Amino acid sequence: MAIKNALLVDDSKVARFALSKLLESRDMEVNMAGSAEEALDFLNGSGRPDVIFMDHLMPGMNGVEATKAIKGNPDTAAIPIIMCTSKKSPTFMEEAKNFGVYNILTKPPQTEGLSLVLEQLNRDVTEGTLPEPPDVDCAETDPEDDLLNIPDDASVELSMKTEDDVAIPDSSSSNVVPLTGDLIEQIARSAVKTHINNRLHELLSSLFDEQFDHLKRALDESRSRQENAVEERLTGMANLVEERTRHLRDEVAAEVNLNLARELADLKRELKSNSGFTADHMAELKDHITSVQTIDTEFWQTLQSEAIQQAHEISRETAEDIAQRTIDLFVAQQRSASSKIYTVGLAVSLGIFSVGIAWLSGLFG
Repeated sequence: MAIKNALLVDDSKVARFALSKLLESRDMEVNMAGSAEEALDFLNGSGRPDVIFMDHLMPGMNGVEATKAIKGNPDTAAIPIIMCTSKKSPTFMEEAKNFGVYNILTKPPQTEGLSLVLEQLNRDVTEGTLPEPPDVDCAETDPEDDLLNIPDDASVELSMKTEDDVAIPDSSSSNVVPLTGDLIEQIARSAVKTHINNRLHELLSSLFDEQFDHLKRALDESRSRQENAVEERLTGMANLVEERTRHLRDEVAAEVNLNLARELADLKRELKSNSGFTADHMAELKDHITSVQTIDTEFWQTLQSEAIQQAHEISRETAEDIAQRTIDLFVAQQRSASSKIYTVGLAVSLGIFSVGIAWLSGLFG
């Protein structure tokens, strides 16, 4: 949203408060001024709001005069101004736009109307379609002047009357307006009307401000009384709970202690009744020892028979092993003896053969 901050100009605290809440609900930063003079001082400083909400009727400088002053200043002429008024006739809206008002917001402001005005303003700001500031000279006409229908350069003078009290206009100047009784009455009515409107607005604004302050004080006092009453009620409730809890704790502790005492007494009696060995206990112990001895005897007999059997098997296996080794040794010795005899015979045969060869060699040599 292009519109981020606004300036509220209204002499009524109630009106400023109501409109500021609506704007703040839209995440807008709001600055407020209680008069047109205060608003001009703010704008002449460093304040440059995105939009100005201007009240129509205010004591001193009214909203129309403030709008003309803002639009006549080149530094502030581009700021859009929304006039807040209960007067929303087509004629007034047209005249207001002629002296620089962007749009009209009906008082008291409603959420729907404010939304429409801000949405239109945001579109115009985003698209750059804001109306150009009016020419100061063209905007100097005040709607109140139309009531008198007097030209801008006209002057008034007393007209001469005849015997029939009929005013004779002076034809020497076309810009001279005769000061007749009707014109005086019209001027007087306009001045009285303006004065009464300003005075009524001041009184109403003062009344609204007083009612607002009174209502705010009443609400603050009511909230304070409610907070005190709630605090007293909570304190009383806490004390009551503490008291009842304390009694309950005492009762529960007494009941627990009583039950524990009973349990301990029953356990003590049971221990006394079961202390020491009785005849039944001795008989059970004797039977248990006998059964254990029987089981041990059978176990040792079984273990002994298994040990003897394993010893016989080990002896038999050892004897067989020794016999096999003896046979193998004997066979090896027999083979060794045969081998020696064969070697001796072979050597004798070779000797004889050698002698024969030698002999034969010597014989036939």
